[in-house]
Amino acid sequence: MKSLKALVVSVVALTLASLAFAESQPKPEALPSGQHMYVIEREMPGVGKLSAEELKGASQKSCSVLRNLGPQITWLHSYVTGDKLYCVYLAPNEEIVRAHAKEGGFPANKISEVKTIIDPSTAGS
Repeated sequence: MKSLKALVVSVVALTLASLAFAESQPKPEALPSGQHMYVIEREMPGVGKLSAEELKGASQKSCSVLRNLGPQITWLHSYVTGDKLYCVYLAPNEEIVRAHAKEGGFPANKISEVKTIIDPSTAGS
């Protein structure tokens, strides 16, 4: 009985956390005029095996480049997989996203503009 209660509490906590995360993220259709959301696919063999310290260093490098490029480009977050990073950025155009990659020394193998975001709440109740 205790483990069932703990499981239910964990599921509720994860659900609430994911709802809070989803609500705090900007939606492409709600961005100010001239701003766009992009997903950048970066092929980086072994990236999923990097240590927390190595990922911190890469994050610091990215943030430094962003400061130099100015406030028109914003890094929201990245998904680290075995051999790729999928990074989500807000920017006025693809060119500044490419400039960030070049200046930071990061690959930008594919840049795709996000048109909208869906999640389980899109299905309705």
